[in-house]
Parts: sequence; structure tokens; C-alpha cells
Amino acid sequence: MEITTFSHRNAEVLFNYDEKYIELFNEVAEALSSITDEEIIEEYNGIQRGSKKSLSQPINRIIKRKLVAKGWNAESPIFNDPDYTDTKWRLDFAKDEIAIEVAFNHGEAISWNLLKPVMSSELNHIEKAIQTSAGIVICATEEMKTAGNFDSAVGTYEKFLRYLTPMYNILPSPILLIGLKAPRTFHIDHETKRVVMNEE
Repeated sequence: MEITTFSHRNAEVLFNYDEKYIELFNEVAEALSSITDEEIIEEYNGIQRGSKKSLSQPINRIIKRKLVAKGWNAESPIFNDPDYTDTKWRLDFAKDEIAIEVAFNHGEAISWNLLKPVMSSELNHIEKAIQTSAGIVICATEEMKTAGNFDSAVGTYEKFLRYLTPMYNILPSPILLIGLKAPRTFHIDHETKRVVMNEE
């Protein structure tokens, strides 16, 4: 799978040159780069017909499978307090220094998707269940949104970029924004919800 990235507060420099992040980031990069169009199609075709709509579910499942296999914790709680352990207060994935959010949800959730890795990285008066120091947010690019038949209101990579500037001062943690590009060989038909191979 091809990606595009944006580095908030030097995240990309840290992930590539700071020893405490290099191996962790390489695991994420390897997981994403190893996803093939064929793998996505197989996962998508395995979903029951009535539940098929976009590539968000199959891509989510594939990412989860690959990261969990590398020892990443899925649905990792940020806090220990029982009042803050439901899904709103959980990270999609976490391991050691890095928190990950896979953000294929509504554009209104962009700020929340950016804030969760920060909450897991910064001090808080509520007892923490995890202490990270940087985050990764994975989302769909506009081209993936179209080719993958994502909901029209989904928060895309391009929309996330617009939020990072005004939120700069309230996002003190390094965050790497990763946009997933559209598959090269196929797309999902908007009407039939079927896989359509692209013409050469």
C-alpha cells in the first residue's frame, strides 16, 4: 500500500533517527507497505454482502492483524480510572512509546483523533494506563475515499492537514499523519459495492 505523510513537531525525524522510536516505526511502516491490493480485495469479498460498503472495514482488519502480530496492543486504554475506560478513551493501538489511531470516521472526529495520542503522551491528573511520547494517525486520502467508496463525510488526510495548523499549540506531542493512497489496480463501484478492476 502506498502512503503520503506529514510530520507534526518533527515526528518523522524522531521516528527515523531516535533509537527509542526507530524499531517501533519500522514495524508500522512494514505493516502498511506489506498490504497488497489482492489482500484488500480478499478481505473485502469476505464481508457479508449486506455489510459491504467501503474499504474502511477490510483495511482496518488487515492493519489490526498485522500490528497485533508484531506485538501491538489493540484497543489500549489511556487511563486506569474506570470512568474513563470505554471506547472513547481507548487508542486503536499502542506499544511502548507510540500511540496509533486509525481514523476512518466522520470529519467531526478529526480533533478527537488528534487529541487521543496527545492524551496518552502528556501528563494528566487522571491515572494513566499507558505512557507514550508520540503518535501516528492513519487516515484515507481523498483519492482513497473515492476509490474505496468511503462515506462522503469521512475525515480525510487533506482535512487533517487543515486542522494541524490552528491546533499546533494544543498538540505538543510529535504526531505523524499517514494518508493511505488509493489502490492501484481496483476500486469499489459506488452503486453495486463490488470490486471493479481498473483498466490498464
